Amino acid sequence: MSYAELAVTTNFSFLRGASHPGDFVEQAQALGYAAIGIADRNSLAGVVRAYERWKKLDDPPRLLIGARLVFRDGTPDILAYPKDRKAYARLSRLISLGKLRAQKGECLLDFADLLEYRRGLLLIVMPPADPQAVKPVLSRLGADTWLAASMLYTGEDRRRLRDLRRLAREARVKLIAVNDALYHHPEQRDLQDVVTCIREHVSLKEAGTRLQANAERHLKSPSDMTRLFRDCPETVEETLRFAGRIAFTLDQLGQRYPREPVPRGKTAEQHLRDLTESGLKWRYPEGVPSSVAELAEKELVFIAGGKIAHYFLTVHDIVKFARSQGILCQGRGSAANSVVCYALGVTSVDPMEIDVLFERFLNTERREPPDIDVDFEHERREEVIQYIYKRYGRRRAALTATVIHYRPRSAIREVGKVFGLTEDVTGKLADTVWGHHGDEMQEHQVIQGECDPGNAAIARAVGFANRLMGFPRHLSQHVGGFVLTRDKLDWTVPIGPAAMDDRFFIEWDKDDLDTLAIMKVDVLALGMLTCIRKAFDLIHAHAASGREPKLLLATVPQKDPLVYDMLCDADAIGVFQVESRAQMNMLPRLRPREFYDLVVEVAIVRPGPIQGGMVHPYLKRRANPSLIKFPSPHPDHGPPDELYELLKKTKGVPLFQEQAMRLAIVAAKFSPEEANGLRRSMAAFRRSGTINIFQEKFVGRMTARGYERSFVEACFEQIKGFGSYGFPESHAASFALLVYVSAW
Repeated sequence: MSYAELAVTTNFSFLRGASHPGDFVEQAQALGYAAIGIADRNSLAGVVRAYERWKKLDDPPRLLIGARLVFRDGTPDILAYPKDRKAYARLSRLISLGKLRAQKGECLLDFADLLEYRRGLLLIVMPPADPQAVKPVLSRLGADTWLAASMLYTGEDRRRLRDLRRLAREARVKLIAVNDALYHHPEQRDLQDVVTCIREHVSLKEAGTRLQANAERHLKSPSDMTRLFRDCPETVEETLRFAGRIAFTLDQLGQRYPREPVPRGKTAEQHLRDLTESGLKWRYPEGVPSSVAELAEKELVFIAGGKIAHYFLTVHDIVKFARSQGILCQGRGSAANSVVCYALGVTSVDPMEIDVLFERFLNTERREPPDIDVDFEHERREEVIQYIYKRYGRRRAALTATVIHYRPRSAIREVGKVFGLTEDVTGKLADTVWGHHGDEMQEHQVIQGECDPGNAAIARAVGFANRLMGFPRHLSQHVGGFVLTRDKLDWTVPIGPAAMDDRFFIEWDKDDLDTLAIMKVDVLALGMLTCIRKAFDLIHAHAASGREPKLLLATVPQKDPLVYDMLCDADAIGVFQVESRAQMNMLPRLRPREFYDLVVEVAIVRPGPIQGGMVHPYLKRRANPSLIKFPSPHPDHGPPDELYELLKKTKGVPLFQEQAMRLAIVAAKFSPEEANGLRRSMAAFRRSGTINIFQEKFVGRMTARGYERSFVEACFEQIKGFGSYGFPESHAASFALLVYVSAW
């Protein structure tokens, strides 16, 4: 017999569950489940993480999307699973209702709220310690209601099961088996105790009955569940019938872009083509170069095939408003340096100056939306935000979430309290960690903190802190990532109150939106743009004739040798991005003389190239071109010049994220799906360890094809460096323009 576990609490029920959503899905597959349901506490925050892992498995169990509704009026907890897309929208709106009437991070629901939104929801009532409390609830819920039963080795399980069976019969509802799982594997029980102590603000010695009595709250095999419910086997069979009633999947949340940017009577694709053609004539008044026209056509075909024209039109709509108000802005991101974005005025980087194809950062198989961030003047970004709200409505525009995860500093402080370490000890340990990054606390950091790594209490605290790394602590709002939809946003994802009045943010972050191919536009603030705009105004005010058009980023005189002379002398105080001590040390060594040199300058003083040992080889080859060489595979495994086109601009040394992706595809023979996973893991320092799963494939495949191991390992060290912070070439190009303009 198979089984479906329907009561699963992940670590996205913040400090209540002790396993990641994806770990539950993998364990369910290993145990041979027919289905597994994710039902976090008044939340859908973790379901996309489960879905993301589920899609990567071969022959996985069905994934059911639900929520555990917890009420403030004393009603027992109720698991709610939507049967279809409309019912999912009601569940999302129900959770939003509870969040919008509460303070940030809370959700206040009453039983009456559920009765209003319950149509299409399959409901499982979770009986409290006194099962009789469920009687009035069952009597009011009607059809599509079940009563849960669990066997958790409390000593009264069989008697309680008899009572629940009688209650279900009297209420004319079915009894259904659950294990009410808090972690995916028994070995996680001790971590469950630790997160419980953190949540309750007590030490392990003080926790007492707040902790679970045993280690039974894990996923059990179908045979174990059948054995436990041998007195009532139909409860296990009922889990399969319950799962069979559900038709909803997250695949049904396909992107529904806003209609506003598309005029009546035109398709999005035709309108984008018209805007691009007119924009190219504006950018190239003396005639559009044939190479640019060919690239534009290629991009437009690609955009039409991916059905993402609305995305570019929405970004253009926002940028057009800013420009109409004299607000300086500049786009960056995977698609920002495309010909289409240059024609639309989203970016001011001439594609003739730099060869960055946005196609490199788009997965051609999954057709997920591109990534375009737009920086606006710091002092006037609020005008842009208010335009977005006015144009699209406050219930269709909201900020994305940022999932705040445990990092070494926060983890050791919290876990130290659980194990009774004094604040001076945890403070010393936390102070050995730079910033908030890193996957674990190392022994040398313990020694640096003047602690003994051999001390049992210290070792235990550090061990649990490392296990806690990557767990979500809470949701915060993104600084400027807006998600825009055609329908009301809470039909797709629960929304809650943001820090400022009359603003909202959703439960999902950028990676979740990428997984579901939902559009997000970053509306960011940049102080240097304010500075440049004011400088442009001063230049215009003091122009000799007073009739010259006001300067734009794209019309600043290019290739001014005095600008490059100044930068080569490291005279860069007040210049965007290159006024740090590290950048000012690099400028006289790199000696930029053209625009692409500035692209390299922006990107090279970063953990990726530094950690990968790419900086000195690049500088040496720049100073002595005879040292330039291009790594090649064994003659039997590929052409010797397969990396030439990829690395020629950086003198045979990979410096950018795009190059890392292309290396994976060309030299390590990654599939597009694998390369996309590698791309996402580069910026996944928020999630512990995601980059390492690609290391064996990358290093193994390239060395097997005959590449020198030292080169391959250096490349992957660079990729791992991007896990802390790194620049893709497309970002660097946009920032390099601001370097030049601010220096000019």
